[in-house]
Amino acid sequence: MAASAVSFSSAAVLPPINTESIYSGKYKDRNPGIISAGKLTATGDSARQCLEPPKRPASPESIRRFRATLRPDAGMPRVFYGKAYDPHLRWAAEMTHGVAIQPSLTAGELANPHPMSLFKYRLNEKKEQLYFSHNKAPLGKSHDQSTGLPNNLDTLKFTFGIKTEKDGTAGELVSPDKAREIVDEESEAGRELYRQTHHDFLVGESVDRKYTYPSYQKGKMYGIPTPHDNTGRKTQQTLKWLHEVQTEKASKVVSNRVDNWRERTQPQIGQVHDPISDTLNVPHDHTFGILVKPDAYGAGDLLHGRTAGTYLRGKDRQRGVLAAIRQHLKKANYHNFQDLMHAFKHYDKNGTGKIDIQGLRDVCFQFNLPIEPELLEQLMDYCDVNRDGYIDYLEFSNFLNWKDKLPSGLPERAGSALRKSDEVPAVAKEEDMVPKSPTSGETTPRRLEKQIDMAIGEHRTSASVINAVIGGVSTRDYRTYGVPTIRTDLPAPRIRRINDSKNYGDESDGYGLLNPSIHSQRGLSEKDFLMPRSKEELQTIFTNTGIRMTLDTFDDIWKAASQRHPKGYVSVEAFRSVLDEIQAAQIQQ
Repeated sequence: MAASAVSFSSAAVLPPINTESIYSGKYKDRNPGIISAGKLTATGDSARQCLEPPKRPASPESIRRFRATLRPDAGMPRVFYGKAYDPHLRWAAEMTHGVAIQPSLTAGELANPHPMSLFKYRLNEKKEQLYFSHNKAPLGKSHDQSTGLPNNLDTLKFTFGIKTEKDGTAGELVSPDKAREIVDEESEAGRELYRQTHHDFLVGESVDRKYTYPSYQKGKMYGIPTPHDNTGRKTQQTLKWLHEVQTEKASKVVSNRVDNWRERTQPQIGQVHDPISDTLNVPHDHTFGILVKPDAYGAGDLLHGRTAGTYLRGKDRQRGVLAAIRQHLKKANYHNFQDLMHAFKHYDKNGTGKIDIQGLRDVCFQFNLPIEPELLEQLMDYCDVNRDGYIDYLEFSNFLNWKDKLPSGLPERAGSALRKSDEVPAVAKEEDMVPKSPTSGETTPRRLEKQIDMAIGEHRTSASVINAVIGGVSTRDYRTYGVPTIRTDLPAPRIRRINDSKNYGDESDGYGLLNPSIHSQRGLSEKDFLMPRSKEELQTIFTNTGIRMTLDTFDDIWKAASQRHPKGYVSVEAFRSVLDEIQAAQIQQ
């Protein structure tokens, strides 16, 4: 912005002020000691330069993408600022639909073909002789119709049809050379019969009603002629009644009581509408009512029936910050470690089997999550269920990880007892490990109850019973009705239409909407990570994220990622998965 401001100021430099008089060099100044009156102004600019404003500096890219959302330029589409850098927009602008065809002849070559040589002309004529139309009606000659004419017919002299006799021109037929009286007499010859059969009369002609009254005159006119004015004044008078005209001219009489009532009840221009301002003797900044002191409890305290010492009013922000910190640590553990045991050992730097506050602080700093000491103590207090001042493996699995998404990293059960060759590490007890499902041999840490309030009356919904991990109701034999919302049974189209609102399983679910990833804040979605990309584009992406590696290492990871796809495609997610596996192997070593 500083550079743009400097360029703008340099472009707006005013021309130098001309201190000489406009008569300089034309007349002799006989009083050089007297200063000329007036004000010196800048000269040298034309009227066009004065009317044209100086060019503004180009706005930065970060400002142009917001301006394209609110006020796009003329002829430009409106693009949301979160999708300004979306490559799909550039691909859609450069995309060409249809199948490419090989051009044959242009319109100019078809209208004006190139001249052929004599050999090509003879060769083309020989090819055209195969067609019947060419032999019957060759190009440049009239069609030979002699085969359909009678024999011994002289085609040069014989003519068909009847000869038309010339009587008069069209002008003589429309405007004959006759007097007006003769034309009117001829037109009135059968007019009387036409009046009787069709009751058709000319304009202004009176109707003959066959009256036999002796004093009746056929040409006599009755009534009063209607006055006519081309300005339309008579029409204006007919549209207005007499009492309306008199009301407009007369003065309006309004009661004083009605006038005062209108001033109080109807809004006035430039004044605040206050109907009872005259009846109140209070200042303009007076506030009515009684100030009510807020209660120490909220709606949640009333619903759960908390006691006076356990009210949570005012602690919502604190719990929200702790939830955000825990969510960040859960995502970091899920993306960087293969099981819960490796993640726990990374936190437990001393190898004591417990995580202290210093180890938690170091890991938060390593994951770019610097938090204040007060928040760190509150996080430690939230996760410490047994109140021993440390976070053990069970507490770590429940509050800082998605324990159902990652394997435990502990020896698995064989039947109902542990294998004799494997021993449970000191970080977990045998009763703390439970199977993930009644029929699964894989174990997971048991669930710790850490809620604000217990369920009132042990109430459970049917959805919680059906979706329970352990001891849930099986829905395998349940009958399914309707069409599924997520159409995983249909293949997703490569190019989706605008009116296609189906979810083919490639969109975010309810959990993703309630807990969006950190990438969604940058306008990225799951498709951007699963989209196949070129080798140079992937190298640029990972270099911009701060991951430095040699070209040989990048080529090895690229080859390993391309072997996992049947067509050799490599996406950001596939490349990152191979890179995570290599880093996990280095940590184990």
